[in-house]
Amino acid sequence: MLQVRGINKRFGARPVLEDVSFDVVPGHMTGFVGGNGAGKTTTMRIILGVLEPDSGEVTLDGKNLGSGGRRGFGYMPEERGLYPKMRLLEQLVYLARLHGLDPDVARDNAERLIERIGLRERANDPIEKLSLGNQQRAQIAAALVHDPTVLVLDEPFSGLDPMGVETVVEVLRERAARGVPVLFSSHQLDIVERLCDDLVIIAEGRIRAAGPRADLQAQHASLRYRLVANDTKWLDAFPGVTIADRGPEGVVFDADTAETVQKVLAAALARGAVTDYGRQNPTLAEIYREIVR
Repeated sequence: MLQVRGINKRFGARPVLEDVSFDVVPGHMTGFVGGNGAGKTTTMRIILGVLEPDSGEVTLDGKNLGSGGRRGFGYMPEERGLYPKMRLLEQLVYLARLHGLDPDVARDNAERLIERIGLRERANDPIEKLSLGNQQRAQIAAALVHDPTVLVLDEPFSGLDPMGVETVVEVLRERAARGVPVLFSSHQLDIVERLCDDLVIIAEGRIRAAGPRADLQAQHASLRYRLVANDTKWLDAFPGVTIADRGPEGVVFDADTAETVQKVLAAALARGAVTDYGRQNPTLAEIYREIVR
């Protein structure tokens, strides 16, 4: 388990991180969410040892991470950092060799990854000749080529088309299934919600919420329900009900009390068949807005 404990960091007189603590569990995808300037990238750089905290520590399986403790980490920065004139396959082999892999293993890993991320036809192209989306795929491959024991990814889905997102999602899930702790940041909350097991929400350098996604959804669940029935227009004027959304998949409403929830169901059944009726968990975007406002 990767543990971040009590991290504080200042740039000059300005506090950037204050008592930042959270866990990244082996085999879990942990989404790291926050606005611009919230402290995500600074936290990741401290985890990687690129920056030193003013206080606090980062441990892996209970052990402090010294200069060699991060050798097995895989890191993808938000800014692209590959050599633009170097060929893709050549570059991945080179990076794997820097991590200590022997030449045959390095090449095998690189070739398998290039195939997996859908760039086999571009293996001998210089990075600068790839589209921005394919450069992003190459950057992710660079973070994976040495079979890392921990993955830290800063905005891995940026610039990817829908097919690229699906490919990267599958690759990251495969790594997590092998027991690798995966921490990734993203502004694309729909992807985070679909992909992550755990959530860490940061705002103004402080952790506002952290834990399993399902637990956070339960903590922030309100009396929001979805009703699917032939007739729902009457609900607009029902006492204690506020309509949140109406569409082909039914009407979503907020009830003022649990008693109102039961009254709505009884009223709906009295008017005919009810196809679906159930509580709606809040989306990550709704949880995020509630926590950081």
